[in-house]
Amino acid sequence: MRIVTLNVNGLRSAAAKGFPAWMRRKQPDVVCLQEIKAQESDLPRSLLAPRGLHAFFHPAEKRGYSGVAIYAAREPDRVTIGLGIPDIDAQGRFLQADFGRLSVISLYLPSGSSGEHAQARKFSFMKRFLPKLEAMRDCGREFVLCGDWNIAHREIDLKNWRANRKNSGFLPEECDWLTGVFERHGFVDVFRTLDPRPERYTWWSNRGAAWAKNVGWRIDYQIATPGIAAQARASEIYVRKRFSDHAPLTIDYEWDPK
Repeated sequence: MRIVTLNVNGLRSAAAKGFPAWMRRKQPDVVCLQEIKAQESDLPRSLLAPRGLHAFFHPAEKRGYSGVAIYAAREPDRVTIGLGIPDIDAQGRFLQADFGRLSVISLYLPSGSSGEHAQARKFSFMKRFLPKLEAMRDCGREFVLCGDWNIAHREIDLKNWRANRKNSGFLPEECDWLTGVFERHGFVDVFRTLDPRPERYTWWSNRGAAWAKNVGWRIDYQIATPGIAAQARASEIYVRKRFSDHAPLTIDYEWDPK
């Protein structure tokens, strides 16, 4: 089962840069997208209903902002839109597709980089999302939570970690929270089980020459329950072509979606 996740930073923008053709060549079972920045009425048919794929969207109420989507080769048994938390759901941050006993989620955590109010909103999301993760862990299903978590977990996960210790995305409180997701709540950072190498990033600032110099952050994840995580066999961060300021993360699992 091949799962791809990408923060597209505007679905129409990524499409104009060739993302749909790349996606077709990858032949994924599930594609999770974040920051689609579009209502369904804004999208052309080629993105609203790609040939051979089932498409589901949870846009933000605010136009041109946030929003998540899932493309799936097989029609899910069930789709859940939102967390049931009104202010979070208004931002379009959670979309879940169920395939048998496996659930795949497209998730977009808030960024706190624009100031204190944004960081407070991020901390609020983290606090309120944790019980949802605990419920997932305890319900007996397998989960893969794909998306932009807006946190670099360890020093290995960003180039300039010393200079960013007081910046959103690498604050001690954020890193400790994500450590708790792994160590206390039992979820697995799937990519890191397959690839322990440094300088493996998924996002690069548009400032300066960050991309050219590989001055990046790994903030996009597939975070999974142990059962499905143990079935991960291969991973790829695709960097040969850019569709966004993020790179697609692909992980192959030895898992029958039926």
